[in-house]
Amino acid sequence: MPDLRLALCQTDPSVGDLVSNAEAVVRWTRRAAAAGAQLVALPEMALTGYPVEDLALRGSFVEASRAALVELAARLEREGLGGVPVVVGYLGRSETAYHATDRPAGSPQNCAAVLHRGRVVTRFAKHYLPNYGVFDEYRWFSPGNQLPVVNLHGVDVALAICQDIWQDGGRVAAAGEAGAGLLLVINGSPYERGRGEVRLELVRRRAAEAGCPLAYVNLVGGQDELVFDGQSIVVSADGEVLARAPQFEEALLLVDLELPEASDRTDGLVLGGGLQLVRTELGGGTTGRPAEPLAPQIAEPLTDEAEVYAALVEGTRAYVRKNGFESVLIGLSGGIDSALVAAIAVDAIGAGNVHCVSMPSRYSSQHSRDDAAELARRTGLHFRTVPIAPMFDAYMGALGLTGLAEENLQSRLRGTLLMAISNQEGHIVLAPGNKSELAVGYSTLYGDSVGAYGPIKDVYKSLVFRLARWRNEVAEERGELPPIPANTLDKPPSAELRPDQADTDSLPDYDLLDTVLDAYVEGDQGRDAIVAAGFDPAVVDRVVRLVDTAEYKRRQYPPGPKISRKGFGRDRRLPITNGWRRG
Repeated sequence: MPDLRLALCQTDPSVGDLVSNAEAVVRWTRRAAAAGAQLVALPEMALTGYPVEDLALRGSFVEASRAALVELAARLEREGLGGVPVVVGYLGRSETAYHATDRPAGSPQNCAAVLHRGRVVTRFAKHYLPNYGVFDEYRWFSPGNQLPVVNLHGVDVALAICQDIWQDGGRVAAAGEAGAGLLLVINGSPYERGRGEVRLELVRRRAAEAGCPLAYVNLVGGQDELVFDGQSIVVSADGEVLARAPQFEEALLLVDLELPEASDRTDGLVLGGGLQLVRTELGGGTTGRPAEPLAPQIAEPLTDEAEVYAALVEGTRAYVRKNGFESVLIGLSGGIDSALVAAIAVDAIGAGNVHCVSMPSRYSSQHSRDDAAELARRTGLHFRTVPIAPMFDAYMGALGLTGLAEENLQSRLRGTLLMAISNQEGHIVLAPGNKSELAVGYSTLYGDSVGAYGPIKDVYKSLVFRLARWRNEVAEERGELPPIPANTLDKPPSAELRPDQADTDSLPDYDLLDTVLDAYVEGDQGRDAIVAAGFDPAVVDRVVRLVDTAEYKRRQYPPGPKISRKGFGRDRRLPITNGWRRG
């Protein structure tokens, strides 16, 4: 049986930056070729970045992507890499109309191509277009209707793009019908807590259905609210893991595969689902077993807290760096939320690029002020104190505010101060709000919602505490000073906007609150279903009402990394003006 050395390049492209993305394709292809790879694959839309959203609707960008693909093929040849076929995702356009959605010829498509010997030897478009959760691909793209099969070194390699294997039938079944020796899938699959195990089971199932090994290459990095975790994988037809890349880092995953000889299926054959078989002959004699076989590369998945924390760090780093910023600014209160955000920022971009400011009012406890200063000492970030009392007194003297208006004034003064420093010094402000608070509206518009990015926007409060404790434990295991002071972890949460205030004055206990929120927000369960599960009707009614009436606040909150199955924003799109109150 012939052998094939496959290289999966797990890369982090930037949306719209065709030049640097093409450079990355060349760089990773060079590394793969030096390691003896005979076929190289990069992720979905690696040339344009993913998702491109409404950039797909700009004809100038589509044509720029197509031109960059042709130039990339020529450049690989010029640099002595043309002999290695490269599979790469890009933004293309259709040659024919797609009548099911009234899309004319020339409509944008989510495409991939095979580059070989200076040419684009084959192109194809994603067959199944996801249109749920964070995906809007029916808005942007026309689907493809082919099963591309590349014959290389005596082996038939069927090609697919991401969602093509999440749907039954389609290219998976067609690959089996065509007798492919390998199914290669390029992906832009966003991170979601626990998603790795779901993907693994899917890949195993699809490999069995196709009757051949399946290779799955995924993006890493961050794009706005989406984080990509990589974890590219290769499994055998019987589900054995042959290779797996690490999470949240660029990597070259190499694997030697012993594959069956190519079939004699005819080009143009119509397969199940109406897919047309399109074969591309790349030649190359049948190769035997390499003289120096590769040792298996099988990275172990991260633990739950480790992968969530890594996703938050990756998302924060990508947002800051890809938007051209060097440093961040955080209002450091001494509480758990801003402490975790500061720790994430330090791990993402380095303590020297993290600036924090304590902004105490008359209600700020001394221990909170001390905890903020202690975190700064432990991490080495830049720290200063700017009391808001003089500003607060001036407003109170002029307006005579009381109650909630007095409380919110303090938060808004802090937001104004942060933005003033941001404008003056060029830092990007990170907002410290967590998902529990955002869900029920326990935040101040134009106050603690001020910021360009919210690193823990999709993290419930109970998980905030677990992540903070986990981060400290990791530091202790490394022999380092834990970043978050013990007092910050142990004291009851409080906004400290009035005397002796505690979050439980306004909200249920966070463990209870988060459990109800998980059912209502993530699970889309209605009020009656949650009550039937054993929760106090009064608590459920209160939580549902708070969530429903806070939509206008959430719409104005900055983006943040998605880690759950349903984050606020792209995942959950409810009307602001909404009279339905039964969940």
